[in-house]
Amino acid sequence: MTEQEKINAEVQMKLALQDAKFESFIKEMKDFKTEMRDRDNQRAEDMREIRASISDMGKHVRNLSITAMAAIGAMVVTVIISLLRN
Repeated sequence: MTEQEKINAEVQMKLALQDAKFESFIKEMKDFKTEMRDRDNQRAEDMREIRASISDMGKHVRNLSITAMAAIGAMVVTVIISLLRN
């Protein structure tokens, strides 16, 4: 084997090693991208759940407010009626 063939074989081996490293890097980046997409989707789902929960809480607060106003109104009417009877 000539010196040129040895150098050529060594260069070919180094190129194959670099190619394998590059392919590994591309695979890692694809995995990272997939993981980030999954995390983003999970955050979006969590936000939807939080918004739904807040919306439900708003409905409960509104219902409690209406009930409290009705109770206060009933007390005012009771006081007025008791004052008018005396």
